[in-house]
Amino acid sequence: MSKHKYSLVDFHCHLDLYPDFDQSVIENDILEIHTLTVTTTPRAWARNKELADSSSYLRAALGLHPQLVGERAHEIELWKKYLPDARYVGEIGLDAGKRFYRSFERQVEIFEYILTECALAGGKILTVHSIRSAPKVLDLIEDKLGGSDCKVVLHWFTGSAKQAARAAEIGCYFSVNFEMLKKQEHLDMLSKIPLNRILTETDGPFTGPGQRIEILENTLNQLAALKGLTCEHLCRRIIENLNCLEL
Repeated sequence: MSKHKYSLVDFHCHLDLYPDFDQSVIENDILEIHTLTVTTTPRAWARNKELADSSSYLRAALGLHPQLVGERAHEIELWKKYLPDARYVGEIGLDAGKRFYRSFERQVEIFEYILTECALAGGKILTVHSIRSAPKVLDLIEDKLGGSDCKVVLHWFTGSAKQAARAAEIGCYFSVNFEMLKKQEHLDMLSKIPLNRILTETDGPFTGPGQRIEILENTLNQLAALKGLTCEHLCRRIIENLNCLEL
């Protein structure tokens, strides 16, 4: 196991869904990957926070995944209970895909509630899911977080270039993974995202086989080529973006 020669960022990863969560955290610290481990349900928060608190490179996010809202919406009260202890919030958002559209109205209610509570609490950093729902997600971010000091990172964003431009204008960041670099329409959109709004992610373990460090390296190489940069320059820029996000 060897570190990358530059600092790496994995700003959206389900580290607790790997076969051995504890070992994954140990390996993450050895590799020195700045990682945000997201939760899909607030019931997973306590263990994620415990391990993150013992790590120099791990941050934990308190989430209620939109794909689980149909069966787990009642856990929103538990989410609210934990919010004061969470600087990072995610995975949250909306999913209007065919499999989850039945719960979309409830998803909107939960997402509105989460955004409102984050705005009231202040200082939160959110990682947001927006499958087939970018316009609605951006509308709610503007409406509920406008004027607050909360910050939003759009995870695996697959909206249009116009929607990405709107998101950047309202202050959103984008966490980019390797799968996003496989489709031309996404490349067109990614090419237009401002460099100071880009982070990297794996969304592991949902982006297929392979070590996280290899996935991040492949992402960086292709993204650097798309932006006309060296990998070293892009890595430095991403660390600068992460620092700005967390100020």
